[in-house]
Amino acid sequence: MVQISLPDGSVRAFDAPPTGLALAESIGKGLAKAAVAMRVDGALMDLTRTIDTDATVAIVTRDQPDGLELLRHDAAHALAEAAKELYPDVQVTIGPSIENGFYYDFYRETPFTPDDLARMEERMREIVDRDEAIHREVWNRDDAVAYFLSIGEKYKAEIIADLPADDVITLYRQGAFLDLCRGPHLPSTGRLGKAFKLMKLAGAYWRGDHRNAQLQRVYGTAWASDKELKAYLTQLEEAEKRDHRRLGREMGLFHQQEEAAGMVFWHPKGWRLYRKLEAWLRERLDAAGYVEVKTPQLVDRKLWEASGHWEKFRQNMYISENEEGVRAYAENPKERIFALKPMNCPCHVQIYNQGLKSYRDLPMRMAEFGSCHRFEPGGALHGIMRVRNFVQDDAHIFCTEDQIISESTAFCSLLLGVYRDLGFTDVFVKLADRPPQRHGADAVWDKAESALKAACDASGLAYVLNPGEGAFYGPKLEFTLRDTIGRDWQCGTLQVDLVLPERLGAFYVGEDGQKHHPVMLHRAIFGSFERFIGILIEHYAGRLPLWLAPTQVAVATIVSDADDYAQEVAGLLRGRGLQVELDRRNEKINYKVREHSLAKVPVMVVVGKREAEERTVSIRRLGRPDQETMALADVLDVLAGEARVPVETGAPVAAAAE
Repeated sequence: MVQISLPDGSVRAFDAPPTGLALAESIGKGLAKAAVAMRVDGALMDLTRTIDTDATVAIVTRDQPDGLELLRHDAAHALAEAAKELYPDVQVTIGPSIENGFYYDFYRETPFTPDDLARMEERMREIVDRDEAIHREVWNRDDAVAYFLSIGEKYKAEIIADLPADDVITLYRQGAFLDLCRGPHLPSTGRLGKAFKLMKLAGAYWRGDHRNAQLQRVYGTAWASDKELKAYLTQLEEAEKRDHRRLGREMGLFHQQEEAAGMVFWHPKGWRLYRKLEAWLRERLDAAGYVEVKTPQLVDRKLWEASGHWEKFRQNMYISENEEGVRAYAENPKERIFALKPMNCPCHVQIYNQGLKSYRDLPMRMAEFGSCHRFEPGGALHGIMRVRNFVQDDAHIFCTEDQIISESTAFCSLLLGVYRDLGFTDVFVKLADRPPQRHGADAVWDKAESALKAACDASGLAYVLNPGEGAFYGPKLEFTLRDTIGRDWQCGTLQVDLVLPERLGAFYVGEDGQKHHPVMLHRAIFGSFERFIGILIEHYAGRLPLWLAPTQVAVATIVSDADDYAQEVAGLLRGRGLQVELDRRNEKINYKVREHSLAKVPVMVVVGKREAEERTVSIRRLGRPDQETMALADVLDVLAGEARVPVETGAPVAAAAE
């Protein structure tokens, strides 16, 4: 008899080892219909496998995260089967599930076309209709290699040959298609459903190496229901309209070019936006007791070696010497090699180490808007969201162990206030706790993890546990924002560092008169200015709050007789602190309205002969078809009030009207 413990605490007994499907059916037909896999003592397994011993089992359904990932993985296999049926000359390589979907890499001399994508998607739907049973098979390694070579699948054969010697070789068969996979899989292709779509083609290299054969990557998306698929496709359409790269050009904010790949050329309006955001955040940090510092761009390799970054991050660092200099260093360590800093933390420890510190000097909150350089692969670059040169809103808090809770709570409160005032009220948190390989005593890890949990509780932040994903030096919180169209952006972080202060010799004299290493809290709110500005642009679709807009008001004339009055109005608005663009061009007013609307200017002040005579103006708000006539004096007060910089009121700032 086999005893199965269920998540609700109940126990079911079976005279013979049941399959996962049999277990699900014994619980209920609805559950059996929705089931896609099972967890047996925590391990994800096929529903078709038998449960041979007493175990704790949870049925996984298609609407759960594990179930959705499994659907996407099976969609990749259905894509590979479809490709092989339609194009026998194709060779299959790998096809994992990814965020929001899946892909499969194929080798084929003839390039795929968009029409091929449509054909493959249609054949995938036929495979679902065929409801082919999916069977797991365990093969001998040599037999598996020989089989794939015999059918011309050299890439699969190479993968199997390179697997560790003790790996169990499992193949999955669906219909006439057989593929290498660890599993698990759905019981049959019919359970995949049809809430999927092939999205695009891209290039890839075998094993990610440009020296190897070029492959064709087919991307797709898959969801648990048609409703979710439609919602995702609608989100993509809306995201395309909000693409910060296009809006950045239309608004005249920035541009990028190949001569400085991964860098940003900020135009006057874009740099004005950047400086506004920086100045506003600086005021918030000043009020929160931070001191601002500035550290060098180029730092000797020896510091990066001491901090551990040279070993772990060298491939992403830019060094100042040429290859001859590198060889000279290898022959003589006295030769100096400098690297552009990829992060600020080791430099901040150098400032901390200047002068003896007492426990009375802590906490010390050290902030820097630090310009960092990291080599990102060309394929990973994306507008200003993923760049090679960026500015972190970085800070490090040096504190005692007893201060971790209070400092973490204070930071969470600061972060939430900043997000609220920028219009982000939907924030969730992941707490990544201790990894298997780590530094520091368990007692210190206990205190650090408890402090981060307490900070979340005190700040009203719900969190989910991300087990084992903390850094080797300490646990961390990851703050994710949800924008107006439902996309998630991981921005802020709070990391408890138990290692770097010790590695770099930082200490303070405690109340006991002994030396102690401080705890180092690494924290950021934006993450990087460049990426956060990109997120803001897309969140607001370019219609930034009036206080943040690079051009807040455009004063436009209807006739040349109003030129002098328009100049006076613009001067008065500037006197009230507003950024104003004066448009006295000899163009029709409708043309001017369209142009400034495209540039996402929040307010247009229109003046003609009548307005000049009556000392009034006509107000047009971005995105609204109507206009309002107001006395000039009233307009100055109204717009100056609306453009006032938020001061942590707790209320979100309204965007310009859609």
